[in-house]
Amino acid sequence: MVSVMSPVVWVLTIAGLLGLVAFDLVVIARRKHAVTIKDATRWVLFYVGLAGLFALGLFLFAPGQSGSEFVAGYVTEYSLSVDNLFVFVIIMARFAVPGPAQDKVLYVGIVVSMLLRAVFILAGAAAISAASWVFYVFGAFLVYTAVRLALEGESDPDDFKENAVLRGLRRILPLAQDYDGARLTTRANGRRQLTPLVIVIAAIGTANVIFALDSIPAIFGLTQDAYIVLTANAFALMGLRQLYFLIGGLLERIVYLNVGLSVILAFIGVKLIVEALHGSHIDDLGAIHLPHIGILTSLGFIVGTLFVTTVVSLVKSSYDSRRAAVRVKADD
Repeated sequence: MVSVMSPVVWVLTIAGLLGLVAFDLVVIARRKHAVTIKDATRWVLFYVGLAGLFALGLFLFAPGQSGSEFVAGYVTEYSLSVDNLFVFVIIMARFAVPGPAQDKVLYVGIVVSMLLRAVFILAGAAAISAASWVFYVFGAFLVYTAVRLALEGESDPDDFKENAVLRGLRRILPLAQDYDGARLTTRANGRRQLTPLVIVIAAIGTANVIFALDSIPAIFGLTQDAYIVLTANAFALMGLRQLYFLIGGLLERIVYLNVGLSVILAFIGVKLIVEALHGSHIDDLGAIHLPHIGILTSLGFIVGTLFVTTVVSLVKSSYDSRRAAVRVKADD
């Protein structure tokens, strides 16, 4: 496994991340109301600020390009995670999750996802260390994912289908029919049963893992340092829950998000394949020279793509809203 960090740094970092997870749990336990926009804004800024401080520490004290790689990885993971929010909105609507319970559902689901992603990251790092051809596989998969994502239409709650894991849980677990606030268990029909929140948490967790199949190969296209991959994923996921409450209603306005993310995934996929070719001492394909794509170039491309995607989406949404308003007036 490739990493420039010492075992001591690994231990301290993991301890710090676990401390943040525990701190977040205490905050949720003490909160007695549904998450407000003000709450969400404050916590999003808090976690983004923490990621910024962590990046600053890497720039100052870590060797090589660790700081730049973390920023590029974090921005990529965070932007790809925004696509998760569409699925979260669909799941919450599909299962009619009560407002006060949504925070707890997202927390548990994301923590489970963090643990499973850690396993994926370690497995991916081990695979890359063992065989360089894994880059070709990751690169081709990202290009395929980019094409698939670009061709996807808008999501709708009616499109949600329970996967095999959820169907299996429904068969084997004693599930109550109704929610009981934010509780995971309740007493019904004279016995203790699990509430539907358990299924919702499983849905959130499995959705996050499925998205990890795209995002983890993407970040390995930016850095092969398992430490950077792990921390970038952790910080991106930590802010995801609060981001859900902050911009959940704005997601519909980012109409070209899938297109922007597909461009980023395709870029990283091609970058991976080019790096694999360089590793095989292939610097040219016929008359085409294969350039080295540095981390700063990658970061600039990713940020630029996200900026253009957001601006064009908001302009398109605003234009559509004005046209709709004109049609309503004309009908009146």
